[in-house]
Amino acid sequence: MDKKIRVTLNKRPATSRLRVILLGIGLKKTDSTKVLNDTPSIRGMVEKVAHLVTVEEA
Repeated sequence: MDKKIRVTLNKRPATSRLRVILLGIGLKKTDSTKVLNDTPSIRGMVEKVAHLVTVEEA
């Protein structure tokens, strides 16, 4: 089975660049949550916005 991670948006992004990254992950509103496959590309996007989100193993 594939590993999954649960990503929750806690704070609003300050710049449009961060907003685009969050939209790529699938997070639009504060407190929204997505369960995603744990791939290197997703991990890279999550690392860019780590100060805005919480990540849990799912």
